[in-house]
Amino acid sequence: MGKAVKRLTAHFAIYRGLPKGIYVLFVAQIINAVGNLVYPFLTFFLTQRLGYSSATAGMFILFLSVAYVPGSLIGGKLADVIGRKKVLVGTLGMAALAFIPCAFLGNSPIIPWLLIVAHFFFGAAEPTQEAITADMTTGEQRQSAFSLLYLGHNIGFSVGPMIAGFLFTHALPWLFIGDAVTTFIALAFVIMLVPESKPSEEEMENHGGEDSDEKAETGGLIPVLLKRPFLLAFSFISLLLTFVYSQFTFSLPLQLKELFQEQGPMFYGTLMTVNALVVIFFTTPLISFTRKVKPVLNVAFASLLFTIGFGVLYFIHSIWLFALSTLIWTLGEILQATNTNVYIANHTPISHRGRFNSILPVIIGAGFALGPPVMGQYIEMMSVRAVWPLMAGISLFGAAALVIVYLREKQSKQNSDSSAAVV
Repeated sequence: MGKAVKRLTAHFAIYRGLPKGIYVLFVAQIINAVGNLVYPFLTFFLTQRLGYSSATAGMFILFLSVAYVPGSLIGGKLADVIGRKKVLVGTLGMAALAFIPCAFLGNSPIIPWLLIVAHFFFGAAEPTQEAITADMTTGEQRQSAFSLLYLGHNIGFSVGPMIAGFLFTHALPWLFIGDAVTTFIALAFVIMLVPESKPSEEEMENHGGEDSDEKAETGGLIPVLLKRPFLLAFSFISLLLTFVYSQFTFSLPLQLKELFQEQGPMFYGTLMTVNALVVIFFTTPLISFTRKVKPVLNVAFASLLFTIGFGVLYFIHSIWLFALSTLIWTLGEILQATNTNVYIANHTPISHRGRFNSILPVIIGAGFALGPPVMGQYIEMMSVRAVWPLMAGISLFGAAALVIVYLREKQSKQNSDSSAAVV
């Protein structure tokens, strides 16, 4: 028992010594995720309460996703120009305010449009928080910091949907009020305890060496981004991985329904619980075990876990084996989610952190948006089982491509060092 406690304590040691602001953001993440009450039940609200068809509900959800993109781009630009904390507080505050009228509008068709407005402001807040995290940490701390925030989100989200389910059924107005109130509480922590992290002109001039990817740059987003071909390659390979990962919300439930009929939805809920528990209990030891490995190689390993975890779904029929598959691909999810942010932060110029964190998640997240419609057509032509060999192949290609990115980037740095030594 004593050895187990020591081992657990050793794993959590990776979170020691982080800036105070990271711990504050961790608490804020938990509060915000617990209060993420509205969006998980949006489909039910649109169809059951407002009486919209599935097609109309799908269009509103599409508008929601589309609104996030300009919000992210605008928020990232403002974070680099006027400051991270100001933008984070302002955008989250506006999102929370958009929820409040929804509590008093009954079943008004205005509500979906207010939720789209709120999602626009949430989109603006996201790159700002990523920039703050990068500002407050160094390369060595970033994997720990991003994994802690990822863990905080999942701890909160493991509780939030249960509360949301009760409120949706018994006290719908409080669904919106609860989301607003928890956002304001999280904001209070940020306002009081998180400092403004936007680098000063002097910090920008002195940050990183001449060959550092974090060195300040002049110019717009696109020209500066094009100077970083390895980061672009990494992002488009990651798009393929999110395409694969999206099948846990689309093809997996379809397969469970095909195999287990009426029990399919219940079994899918069970697998989602397995997913949540693996994230909560395995994030810290997994990050502790892999923290000395280069982020790009950790994502390559995540790709291999996707290859195995999703690939075996072609062969299995037992719910216990589905649970084992979920364990495997969730370990890949943990490595991908945490190390992707680290790789981006390590390759982003200090002058453009907000803007890079606005556009790159859009590129990477496009895989999640494209996955269901593309594979829906594929399933109609083939079968739902035929999805998994294709996903395994894409994941294996992604792993190989990421290793090539690592080797080419390593060679590029060696050549640059050699040229510098000659000069």
